[in-house]
Amino acid sequence: MAIGTETDPADPGKIDALLRDIEDLDLQDIDADSLREWEFEQIRAVLDELAGKTIRSATLEDTRIVIETGDGNRYFFFGFMGGGLSRT
Repeated sequence: MAIGTETDPADPGKIDALLRDIEDLDLQDIDADSLREWEFEQIRAVLDELAGKTIRSATLEDTRIVIETGDGNRYFFFGFMGGGLSRT
């Protein structure tokens, strides 16, 4: 199923149909290995872009890592960052 084939996301009157399309997705059809490979390639591209730049700061937040370079650009890394933190 192609998402949004019946809807124009820019048309606020059609947002309900778009949300129904998303709800109807079968997430079991997603190949986890392919998704990990795609994410790995995206990270590699960002890291290649950082080559030769000076890191001004790196911050570890709850859901992401933020790296700021000497030229003022900020790079965000999201995803699973390990376990061991319990939220109660």
